[in-house]
Amino acid sequence: MSHVPEAPVPVVPQPRRAVHAASGKRLGDANPRQEGPADLRLVPPALAAWATAALVLDAAPEWVTGVAVVCLVAAGVLLLTRRRAAPRVAVAAVLLCVAAAAVSAGLHGADLRRGPVPALAREYATVTAEIEVTADPRLTRPRVKGDRLAPTSVLIKGEVRRVETAGGAAVDTRAPVLVMVDVTGFGRSAGGGAGVRLAGGGATGGGAFAGGAARGGGSLVGGAAGGGGALVGGVDSSPWLRLLPSARFRVSARLAPVMVGGDKVAALVRVRGQGAPEVVAGPSGVQRFAGRLRGGLREATDGLSGDARALLPGLVVGDTSRITPDLDEAFKETDLAHTLAVSGSNLTIILALLIGPPGLAQRVERRGLAPRLGIPLRTTALLGGGLTLAFVVVCRPDPSVLRAAACGTVVLLALATGRRRSLIPALATAVLLLVLYDPWLARSYGFLLSVLATGALLTVAPRWSAALRRRRVPPRLAEALAAAGAAQALCAPVVAVLSARVSLVAVPCNLLVEFAVAPATVLGFAALATAPLAMPVAKALAWCASWPAEWIADVARTGASLPGAGVDWPGGWTGAALLALVTVAVVTAGRRLLRHPGWCGVCGALLLLVVVQPPPLARVITGWPPPGWRFVMCDVGQGDATVLAAGDGTGVVVDAGPDPTLVDRCLRTLGVTRIPLVVLTHFHADHVAGLPGVLRGRSVGAIETTGFEEPVDQVEFVRRQAARHRIPLTRAVAGERRRTGALAWEVVWPPPGAGVAGGPVASMEPEGPNDASVALLVRSGGLRFLLLGDLEPPAQRALLGSPAGALLGGVDVLKVAHHGSAYQDPELIRRAAPRLALISVGRDNTYGHPAPGTVAALRDQGAMVLRTDEDGALAVLGTGESLRVAGD
Repeated sequence: MSHVPEAPVPVVPQPRRAVHAASGKRLGDANPRQEGPADLRLVPPALAAWATAALVLDAAPEWVTGVAVVCLVAAGVLLLTRRRAAPRVAVAAVLLCVAAAAVSAGLHGADLRRGPVPALAREYATVTAEIEVTADPRLTRPRVKGDRLAPTSVLIKGEVRRVETAGGAAVDTRAPVLVMVDVTGFGRSAGGGAGVRLAGGGATGGGAFAGGAARGGGSLVGGAAGGGGALVGGVDSSPWLRLLPSARFRVSARLAPVMVGGDKVAALVRVRGQGAPEVVAGPSGVQRFAGRLRGGLREATDGLSGDARALLPGLVVGDTSRITPDLDEAFKETDLAHTLAVSGSNLTIILALLIGPPGLAQRVERRGLAPRLGIPLRTTALLGGGLTLAFVVVCRPDPSVLRAAACGTVVLLALATGRRRSLIPALATAVLLLVLYDPWLARSYGFLLSVLATGALLTVAPRWSAALRRRRVPPRLAEALAAAGAAQALCAPVVAVLSARVSLVAVPCNLLVEFAVAPATVLGFAALATAPLAMPVAKALAWCASWPAEWIADVARTGASLPGAGVDWPGGWTGAALLALVTVAVVTAGRRLLRHPGWCGVCGALLLLVVVQPPPLARVITGWPPPGWRFVMCDVGQGDATVLAAGDGTGVVVDAGPDPTLVDRCLRTLGVTRIPLVVLTHFHADHVAGLPGVLRGRSVGAIETTGFEEPVDQVEFVRRQAARHRIPLTRAVAGERRRTGALAWEVVWPPPGAGVAGGPVASMEPEGPNDASVALLVRSGGLRFLLLGDLEPPAQRALLGSPAGALLGGVDVLKVAHHGSAYQDPELIRRAAPRLALISVGRDNTYGHPAPGTVAALRDQGAMVLRTDEDGALAVLGTGESLRVAGD
């Protein structure tokens, strides 16, 4: 049988598959990842459950039952039909999730109405309650209320487990409450505190607490602020801050209803006059161990610089008790506040250290510690689960931590598989389970921001990164730009709802800190783990972590200090919708601009000019500040802050206003970087609370104050600020004369000894802080300025009768005393006879400032009266012959 050779079959070239063509390699990708369309089947059930939980929490039980029954019946009908088409199954799944969310939300919402606590709160009853702590105590942030700071309080989330009314009846219950403890004026020495009173026993002194021993030197194991903290009033040593979650304490307090709904709180528990909690049960072993770890981290960071000491515990375990108000404001202004809260990125960083880059997690050549130690994949997975559990325990198992752990695990797991098709279902599953577990998350802005940021990183960022790489942007830079931009685009509308402001520096600041977050987090967790075993090693690790932590703080402060760091935006959901439309327009225009590198450069340069706002350019465009200004009254709301020009970039500041941000912004627009002297006329909060903003990034020679040292808490605040920045404090007295350049001034009040114990001038003893205000007579460019602080009629009359009274006639500019209140001495107004009267006052203030009678009296003397609530910041310029005033 002859063999007939077969004709060769022609080889038809096949087109390269898209995944290989996109690889940029001649032979294609050796390890391609086949990705189909995104699987969105779990998204509708998750969103439906989310919306249902948010709506049903306040609903009546009848409505909850009706919604659940209707959804279950409808889902049963759809599932029992013979033809189970995919759309019917999908609708049935949505209905079942709605029913489950309604039941869960109904039960959780009923907790706020169940038991005796809500009814007692409506009656403002005084009760004795036993409360179990559910989250770490924290201090309220300083807030100016009139001329004083609002009382500092410790806030404790807990559950009332037993309540005894005034009649003696005791009821076991379980109601979530917010405990508010007034601790203003508590002892100021951290570490030697009053201790925690144990039921049936004595006090544990020296910083000890129920359930575990605190380390010495004021380091508090419970995660509270330690010695030397930056908190206002020195109350960081309060034993209330040492309570750990799961501990129980008994307290006698007044219940009050919650004025604003939408939170998981059945009542507000107001505690006054109780120095220490009466602990009836210590914390659990797990919480005690977690508290010791957190306390060890705090002790390890005690010797670091201010920002690193405050920031590192926040980066690692979300402990923000040391964060100062100005640092907190800087992080908010630059949209870096997410680094201060426990987030999924913390967990992702730690797990990535174990398994290496996520994309290599399932490959033989994977990296990280696990393969180097020869740990198999299954054991690695178990270790990862153990790390996740430890993360939840140390950072506290409250909803925010559980949300962070779930979202962080979802991101890491999805990226490790290398299949983005599974990302959306995984995220939707996490959202669904978390909302069913805790329906209150459905109303949490933090939860919404976490989901939006995670969704942006998993869906939008990869596409933007690929688009940038196609335009020859380096891969790592493209991924970083895409991640920061996508997260900002999706989260910015929600942030605008909360802050009514849009940050223009958020993306660059997030890019600049991205490479520092990982080493700071890893080294911080290493210090946390080693602190109980070897504190010197932990301190060395914390010192290493302080370098990236300082970088993060410096980026936040620098970004926030830029004149155009942010723009005001309409608040509420209307503003959010408007910002979303603007974002879509910017993204659409950006896609087209990417094709034209030249135009991209022009737009980038314009944005840089808007953010930096070089003073010469800003002056040309806005006309502010006017050239040759001699005196500026800053618009700081209901308070005082003025600046006297003393040379190029130099100014003498008189008072700091109530808000550090506002006075800092005023000084930045004026270009003031050197301040030879800060004069604080008196210690009321509306004149001194803004001092951190004055000192921020500026060279300050000295701080001069009145000798009347009240209120005490504000005196301590000023002293701490001066000590922190190493600025000497001096005391102003009448007769003092100073000069710097063309600027000269004389202190005309208070007289020597006023306000000082045993002062020689008993007849001039001030009746309060206002009458002890420092008053200045200033000369600049032929103009005479009289700055009266908050002097009231008794001190004004005494000033007229003093030796300096003869110097007060015929001034050019009068800074009207006490925001133009009705308490003015007519004779002083007649003697001064100012050509221009300036009043610093807040818009719609509740004090009626300025008083119509005061304004009329000034105008009757021929003065032009201007006020910051109507005219904004005011600048005085010119000479004695040509006095002019300009507003911003």
